[in-house]
Formats: sequence, structure tokens, C-alpha cells
Amino acid sequence: MRALEREGDVAADYLEELLDIADLDGDLDMDVEGDRAAVSIVGADLNQLVGQRGEVLDALQELTRLAVYRETGERSRLMLDISGYRADQRARLVALAQESVARVKETGEQVALDPMSPFERKVVHDAVAEAGLTSESEGVEPRRFVVVLPL
Repeated sequence: MRALEREGDVAADYLEELLDIADLDGDLDMDVEGDRAAVSIVGADLNQLVGQRGEVLDALQELTRLAVYRETGERSRLMLDISGYRADQRARLVALAQESVARVKETGEQVALDPMSPFERKVVHDAVAEAGLTSESEGVEPRRFVVVLPL
């Protein structure tokens, strides 16, 4: 656990510097969620750090992971959230997974979803498994998608 806390500290230092350089105000919150460090930035207007579909957030997360690697020598699985974007996205994806599970149970036929990022697919796979069904990823990046399978 101590290593994950250190990851969070290194990430927070890196992100604070980045916010200073960009002259943006934001409060950082560090946590450990399961087996990964999690850092959230909340503030007034941070939408430019999220991007239209989270692409800027994804890039910042990768840069932060690189900064942690540079400092610790360990690969990081750190999750970065800005203004609750990932939390909202997770809730939306869980609802989509639940709707898909209900449709599969009702029709007995598999349901293929739209292409998703690895993070999005993981959230859907977890929600489908929690509902008692199985799912698999098909296709090739960046058009990889989840298929929810009947029993």
C-alpha cells in the first residue's frame, strides 16, 4: 500500500506543477482504490483538461504515469480524474451495461456495443460480470468493442 501512496504523491506533485504552469486553479485529492493509486483534480473550469471525449484527460493520465515511472522506476496504473469526468462516465457505462444485460436476458441474443477505450470496456465487463452474464471484447483498436453474451 505504501508504494501506491508514494505513486499518488509523485503524481500530485507533477500535476500541481502542471496546473501552476497552465495557471489553472485546482484542488488535488489522492486515494488508493483497490490495487491502484487514484488522483482527482477538482476546480472551477478544468474542462480544457478533460477534452471533448476525455482525450486530453487520457493524455494527461499517461504523462502522469510516465512522471511516476521516471521517479519510482515502477510502472504505474494510476487513475486520473478531472472534475468528476471519469466518475460520471463510469456511472453512465454501468447503466449501459445493465440495459444490455436486461436486453440479452429478454431476447436471448448477444448485444454488441459501440467501440470503447480500454477503461470503458473494463467498466462494462465488470458490470456485466456483476449482473451474472459474460462479455468479451472483439475487434481491433481503436474500434474494439464489447459483446454481451447470453447464458
